Amino acid sequence: MAGWPASAEELRAAQLDLARAAPSPWRPVREPLVGGCFVCFARGKTGAGAAGDPGWAGAALADGRTAVVAGPAGAPYEAGLLALREGPLFERAVRALAERPEVLIVNATGRDHPRRAGLALHLGARLDVPTIGVTHRLLMASGEWPADERGGRSPIMLDGETVGAWLRTRPGTRPLAVHPGWCTDVDTGVELVLATTGQRRTPEPLRLARSAARTARALGSKHGSPRPGDEADLE
Repeated sequence: MAGWPASAEELRAAQLDLARAAPSPWRPVREPLVGGCFVCFARGKTGAGAAGDPGWAGAALADGRTAVVAGPAGAPYEAGLLALREGPLFERAVRALAERPEVLIVNATGRDHPRRAGLALHLGARLDVPTIGVTHRLLMASGEWPADERGGRSPIMLDGETVGAWLRTRPGTRPLAVHPGWCTDVDTGVELVLATTGQRRTPEPLRLARSAARTARALGSKHGSPRPGDEADLE
């Protein structure tokens, strides 16, 4: 797949192509090596942010190995165009891992998107890795929350199409939105998220990636803004 789009017009065209793609579906035949990735930006920003905002992307494997890269945001935040702001940072972080994950949990949407191709799907196509999106909120879709029990699920719908599922990973806590991404479907996403949460609400690879990114941000804030290309291994 070609590099990340450089403009909103290019990204919209790429997303339409991704939405029409029909890659072979992925299903685990054994316990896969699961990764997660998460991006955060410097504190104190308000509104949509700006291109050049200092950012940190963490990636992690379920066995605890992590990597972090730092660099500038590619654009302000705009709904449906998150790849312009975060896509290259996500990719660099995953490629910095010591081992390639077999499936990746991404803090972004998949088909819950105006062109049915959110960043979770786009990143998977870019890396050629099956992906599953996990978010706390929906972008455009809607759906009632599931029963308050572990494993409770309910459909997330957009224009009459099922584009994901609300999933309760821990009773008494807010459910997670699970989004099928590259080469995955809703059932695979739900099964994998449940398998990687244990007693926690958040899938372990995503939790580790988030912790690594935020730790790097705290360290970076003490020593100045990150420079493009800075990398920190937090194993």
